Amino acid sequence: MNDEKAPGLTFPCRLPVKAMGRDDGEFAGIVSDLVRQHLASETALDVRTRPSRNGRFISVTVTIEARDRAQVEAIYSDLNAHPRVLMVL
Repeated sequence: MNDEKAPGLTFPCRLPVKAMGRDDGEFAGIVSDLVRQHLASETALDVRTRPSRNGRFISVTVTIEARDRAQVEAIYSDLNAHPRVLMVL
């Protein structure tokens, strides 16, 4: 499959990646570090966090400039494999 013709996406594009986990004060940093591994070192991250109603969980959204489908799949794979990540959207 040609990466540039992936259904629904035209690369390069801005893409929000959202991960959810327990709000332990470290989770946002973990998500940011996992995503940053797949970006150029000088890339600034656009990170937004939102706590759950009861404050036990947090969602972290990192918006990236995705260059191709392989990069996106690698980011999602790493996030899904991490034991502290409960859900990835």
